Amino acid sequence: MTFPTRLLIALCAASLVVAKPPRTVHSASSYAGSTVTAVFPPPDATDTSIDTYFPGPEEIGFAGPTPTGDEPFVVETAPVAPQKADVYPLVNPADADVSSKSSSFNPMQYWGNLSPWWSVGDFFGLKDTSSIVPSGCELTQVHLLHRHGARYPEVGSSHAAFAAKLHAAANSTGFSASGPLDFLNTWTYKLGAELLTPFGREQLFDLGVAFRVKYGHLLNGFTDLPVFRTTSEARMVDSALHFSAGFFGVQQYQTSYHQSIAIEDTGFYSSLNPWENCANANNDVSAIGYEAAQNWTAIYLKDALPRLQKYITGVELDFASVQAMQELCPYETVALGYSAFCDLFTEEEWKGYEYAIDLELWYSYGPGNPTTAAQGIGYVQELVARLTQTPLIDFSTGVNRTLDESNVTFPFNQPIYVDASHDTVISSILVALNFTTMAAGGPLPVDRIPKKQTYVASRIVPFATHLTGQVMSCPASDNSGNKESYIRFILNDGVVPLTGINHCTENKDGLCPVDKFVQGLQERIAEVDYQYDCFANYTVPWPDPIIDGRMKQ
Repeated sequence: MTFPTRLLIALCAASLVVAKPPRTVHSASSYAGSTVTAVFPPPDATDTSIDTYFPGPEEIGFAGPTPTGDEPFVVETAPVAPQKADVYPLVNPADADVSSKSSSFNPMQYWGNLSPWWSVGDFFGLKDTSSIVPSGCELTQVHLLHRHGARYPEVGSSHAAFAAKLHAAANSTGFSASGPLDFLNTWTYKLGAELLTPFGREQLFDLGVAFRVKYGHLLNGFTDLPVFRTTSEARMVDSALHFSAGFFGVQQYQTSYHQSIAIEDTGFYSSLNPWENCANANNDVSAIGYEAAQNWTAIYLKDALPRLQKYITGVELDFASVQAMQELCPYETVALGYSAFCDLFTEEEWKGYEYAIDLELWYSYGPGNPTTAAQGIGYVQELVARLTQTPLIDFSTGVNRTLDESNVTFPFNQPIYVDASHDTVISSILVALNFTTMAAGGPLPVDRIPKKQTYVASRIVPFATHLTGQVMSCPASDNSGNKESYIRFILNDGVVPLTGINHCTENKDGLCPVDKFVQGLQERIAEVDYQYDCFANYTVPWPDPIIDGRMKQ
């Protein structure tokens, strides 16, 4: 059938009108923004009176054959290093957004200290090496310092405040959200506070498994059970236990090592939570990073604020609300597996978010804060004591005298050392160790992202970040045929140059003779003025030129 031309035009015009329906606006439910969450186990469900119905494996017996195999040692036996890239079972926002299938941009790698860890390759500057032990060398000892796994937000976070803001509006004047914010009409706040998420537990278990595969052979050098250290916060204890369960095995870990737990509270000392006893780490001196980040937030979110505001009425958004929404993306993802907040922000806004965290870390907990070297120097003292098998004699820098004076709780003869701490502590320790290549780009500008940036939070302190010191015996540099003890450090599978440490020179594998390394650290310990940096009354200059974590007198 042939239609007249005018009729075809009319039909096409009509179809165009029909294809543009008005935007649907829904009113928020009264429970929108609610912070009520489920609790498991259910109340009164832990009835111990029926425990006899469920005997354990020792009572049951019949375990079958149990001969164990030899210890793995992949860093010496494999031709290439294992790499970490997956975040299973989390849903990567890049995979969930069908519009970005052609893009290689991965938002998860721009979540700062909320990013899951992954192998960083040659990010720290050494391109032709890896965690595989160099040819001709033999590994003799490892020192592991790791962060806890993915967690819920801290108590009193801006995310809970944003939820409360929505809930208050929903139960008073009401609000309506549409378009990309339509999900807010029925969204509730499902996050806890500070505890490990299920994914966080998986991270530390997997890290323990990986560490056994890489370094298990060193267990053959133990004459007693290992002592591993952590602090008393729930997520720290859980991280340590999940690591050990992965490293030793679920049925074996409780009898395979000793877990030392330092109290994490004001008045108690530990190199793994040093800020508690450094006054300037708890006043305005420590706040400069947050101020720098806040200033940058108003810059990088200047387009996001009006763009999102037009999709919600009855709630006035501000920069704090929008950043809370943006940060709910990583927090919900690592807790719940997926977050609808992730799709609200552009690639440039995710790069801006990462940089806000970089500013916060640099100026409050990194090279740009005058207290960080002092906070991290206690761990450096302990590292030197372990490497030289020499008891500590200086307890003026925040280390725990009771624990560190005892060769039971602070042994010197372990082939494997494992310590668990926080991101801000690890960043302070990296400064105290004088890993200067991370600060090579100089102080971070507060109004723009620099083109060549060497200090990036997602590479340095993501969830489950881990710094591994490899001690090894290698052919001496004088070609005498003798063996010499060397050390190097690997952060998230990336080898870190040690050229910032006195007496350590450039080396393609990041190696430094242990005696030279110890000498350089002893000089670093001597130059850090713990009492002044932590307790003196001073004002940090702005712009802040500090790049080594110290306040020059």
